[in-house]
Amino acid sequence: MSLFPGKPYPDVGDYLNAYADAVRFAFATIDRDAIDKAARCLEEAVDRKGTIFVCGNGGSAAIANHFVCDHVKGASTGTDFHPRVSSLSTNIEIVTAIANDIDYAKVFEFQLSSFADPGDVLVTISSSGGSPNILAAINWAKQHRITSIAMTGFSGGASRELADICLHVDAQNYGVVEDVHQSLMHILAQFLRQKRLLEPTQIGQMKF
Repeated sequence: MSLFPGKPYPDVGDYLNAYADAVRFAFATIDRDAIDKAARCLEEAVDRKGTIFVCGNGGSAAIANHFVCDHVKGASTGTDFHPRVSSLSTNIEIVTAIANDIDYAKVFEFQLSSFADPGDVLVTISSSGGSPNILAAINWAKQHRITSIAMTGFSGGASRELADICLHVDAQNYGVVEDVHQSLMHILAQFLRQKRLLEPTQIGQMKF
């Protein structure tokens, strides 16, 4: 995948077209077996009443928080599917307390040690795949029988190898990677919802 943008674009319409192409190419790099495994992992966790924890930094924190909304409210509407999902990025008080008093690299790991149980699932979102707090969370999860799903970009960083399942986006632009991660979040939530609709014949009339 070449770097984007690789040249100046004086016209915003041309930039839009090139950006859309970059996103399309990035989507094509996603491993279909990996997203199938991710969807099954999430569904199985919900069916056994486990908790799905999700985390990220910066723009990825926003995607993590949105993940909660689309799974807890969105995916459960009109279905028998009722996920327990918690964002480790959302509580600024606990995040800053851990960062200030212990170490920013521990902000997600510490919360997992307080809330998570064996059989739960951890979803990490990191474009670089190398953020120390993301890696610490994945390592803690591996040691405590928690399945990890990593969304990554660029080279994938250490997350790509550490996580049990990796949804890797082969792109070199943060905006493109984050746009595809956001879409993956929507795809997982909407796929699981349509699969579990109580009246599947009404799918064409349902608002997602």
